Parts: sequence; structure tokens; C-alpha cells
Amino acid sequence: MSIFNFIEQSDLDELDEDSRTAFMQLANMALRSLRDQVDNLDLNDQQDWNEDQNLRFSCMNVLLAAAKKLDVEPFSLWDKPARADFGETEWRDFQSDIEAFITQVVLDNSAINRSNSVSMLPRTKDEIRGYINGLRECIEKANMDRSKREALLKKLDALQQELEKRRISMIAVAKIVYHLWAVPGSMWASYDIANKLLSNVMHSIAEAKADENELKRLAAPEPTKAIAPPQTSSARPSSRSAKSMQTDGELPF
Repeated sequence: MSIFNFIEQSDLDELDEDSRTAFMQLANMALRSLRDQVDNLDLNDQQDWNEDQNLRFSCMNVLLAAAKKLDVEPFSLWDKPARADFGETEWRDFQSDIEAFITQVVLDNSAINRSNSVSMLPRTKDEIRGYINGLRECIEKANMDRSKREALLKKLDALQQELEKRRISMIAVAKIVYHLWAVPGSMWASYDIANKLLSNVMHSIAEAKADENELKRLAAPEPTKAIAPPQTSSARPSSRSAKSMQTDGELPF
């Protein structure tokens, strides 16, 4: 068996550039494919049981090889068990570690995505939609061939779709805007108008993120003030001194 028993080439071509995320994607696809292949096997039948074990061992072998290639720990450090030593215990341990790894990557990526995204007020989204409509008009009037125009309009469609999300990816928006900025100025009917609209989009995104960060700062609890230590006895007059001052009638000087 090979990796193509579990994953299509088209899926491999779409793997994330980050090695940990790519391995998570591989593991998800391979395990899902494995589950589909073993679901209909009758484990009470010796032949089906052997097929089940062969598929699980092959899936584990594929993922360990991928981990070594991508240099993803801890799986890149694992030694593949011999087929004769592979059984239910080895598979359950491997599957458990894969699940823990995927959980960690998902949480890590969630934190990263949140820091690189922003939640916007409806009025801010409406402003950006207005800029997008203006850019559409600029592209329609631009001096470019049909294929180039359609490609740019698709970029604007992607930008419009991004606005429908609860949190907008600043990286996704920046990529689209910079792609439009790369269009030579001579192609635009009015480069100044197109440039101003693109700048407005980026300014609105940056302003929304700054507002969000400020709200987080204001909502953060203030650090707890340190409690002053109790006053030492040397700072207070002793009970004997106070009593003698009252009974002796002498002034303390």
C-alpha cells in the first residue's frame, strides 16, 4: 500500500505551507479514509480482520513517514513497529497521540487566526462594500483585456465574501488589496481613484483592529495592588511607655 490508498494527489497539492498544519491535514484525511475502508469489514471474519490490521498498519506507516519528511515532532522521532509487533495496543496509542496533536494544532492556529483577524461593526463593513463597488467600476472602465478584468473582479468577489464572516482575515484582505495594487497605473481609467479606494479599504481594516485592541486593553483587569506589610512594633510606643506617661505626669521631653 502507499499514501495514495488514503489521500488523493489533489489533496496533497493543497496542503498548508506550515508543516504542523500540513501534517494535521494529512492525518485527518488519512484517518477519515481509513474509517471509510474498514467500516464494512466483518472483524469476526479472519480475512476481513487481517485486512483491517493491514490497513491500520499501512495508515500508521504513511503518517510516520510524512512526519519524518515534514520534521513534525514527536512523530518524526517514532520508530515504526514491525508488522509482526503491530496490534490493537500500538494502534490505540498512535491514534491517541494523533488526536492530542491535532487538538494542540487547532488551538494554536485558532489563537493565531484570532490575532490576524478582526471583528467589524456593520457600518464599517458597509463602508468597505462601498469601496468595493467603486473598485468594480474602476475595473470595468480600466484599459485591460477581458481575462485580466475577470480575474480582478473575482478578487473583489473574494473580498466581498470575506466581509460576510464573523471575523475578517486581515491577511486575506491584504493579499487581495496588494494584488490590485500591483496592476500598472496605466491600466486604470483613474489611478488616483483606484489607489484612494484601496487605501480606504486598508485604513478601515487597520482602524477596526486598533479599536478592537483598545477595547481589549480597557476590559483587561487591573493588576492587584500589593498589600502593605503590618507596621513593626518599633514604630509604635510600648504599652509601658504609654502608661508611664499617663501616671507619672511627666512630659515626654
